[in-house]
Amino acid sequence: MSGPLEGLKVLDISNVIAGPFAAALLGDFGADVLKVELPGGGDPLRALPPHKDGKPLLWKAVNRNKRAVTLDLRKPEGQALFLKLLPRFDVLIENYRPGTLDRWNLDKDVLWTAQPKLVILRVTGFGQTGPYAGYAGFARLFEAYSGLAYITRAPNAAPNHPGYPIGDPISGVFGAFGVLTALLHRAKHPEAPGQEIDLSCTEAMLRLLEVLPIEWDQLGQVHEPVGNGNAYVSPSGMFLAGDGAWVSFTAATQNVFQRLCKLLNREDLLADARYASNQQRMQHQPELNAIVAAWIGARKAGDAVRELSEAGVAAAPVNSNADIAKDPHFLARNAITRAADADFGSVAVPCVVPRLSATPGEVRTAGPAAGAHNAEVYGGWLGLSESEQQELQRSGTI
Repeated sequence: MSGPLEGLKVLDISNVIAGPFAAALLGDFGADVLKVELPGGGDPLRALPPHKDGKPLLWKAVNRNKRAVTLDLRKPEGQALFLKLLPRFDVLIENYRPGTLDRWNLDKDVLWTAQPKLVILRVTGFGQTGPYAGYAGFARLFEAYSGLAYITRAPNAAPNHPGYPIGDPISGVFGAFGVLTALLHRAKHPEAPGQEIDLSCTEAMLRLLEVLPIEWDQLGQVHEPVGNGNAYVSPSGMFLAGDGAWVSFTAATQNVFQRLCKLLNREDLLADARYASNQQRMQHQPELNAIVAAWIGARKAGDAVRELSEAGVAAAPVNSNADIAKDPHFLARNAITRAADADFGSVAVPCVVPRLSATPGEVRTAGPAAGAHNAEVYGGWLGLSESEQQELQRSGTI
């Protein structure tokens, strides 16, 4: 292990995406992460597509830079092993429903008795308290409760979820941030006891949509959907180029609007009082968007993006994953890197974000097979004999 978090030990007993993503972010920067799964089926994420040769690709990406063991925390034998492991770790990440670990005889007092300095990250859909605390938590719920799905649609159309459960990794980012915040406090106050972090994934989504509460509070105004338009900037939208590809465009500031008018040979628009400021342009967005749409529609998407970008106007192609793989900027920055993988040699995954100049992170391995490190951890770390490990395996404990 290397990186700014070298020496940090993280025990990840969470499932699916949000908790594991938080653990993987810490692993990117050098934390030593041990992933714990139930024997048998393992993390439910393993069952979700896509698969290649029966191997779960999304699981490999989400759980990069980790060791993996199997352990049944519902069994007394599994709980005993868990408490033997725990003193080695600084951080525990779990995302079971509130009270689940308590029922498994692993309440926070038991955990802190085993490791008094332990930082416990609890990731749930709605938090440890409140009327929804016991509800199941999935990204689509976070996106709906938080207001994201309401505004992600065209006016008068059905609400939309994104094509990927973004509520989960967004929550994972907040989870990793919370862990590091707690660890910084511990570094400043070495005598302080362990700390519990209550992360509601719904609140994480709401935090990103910070305009929604203040808009209602101060204006009594419902933030209505605008589709591919823009609630803040005009002209702005998603425009179809002449070759059938899409271009995302926005003229975000007065200077950008001026540069746009010059590029389009429409400097007459600058003398029109209807377009004198963004506030006024918002009232005339349809006609401005029509002008931009006609200009982009007369060009190939790549040419339109290049001309706009070179003129200092914000525009981007709407990339598929195939486009991302060959994008020259991503290639130049190695934005897609490769992780060593036991099944496929190596697999493509996103790079470490952000990039630290002196202590950069690193992608080392893709997510391992379930229990891939059982012998290393139970034999090497805890000193269990081969026969003891075999007995635990026969009983379904590991």
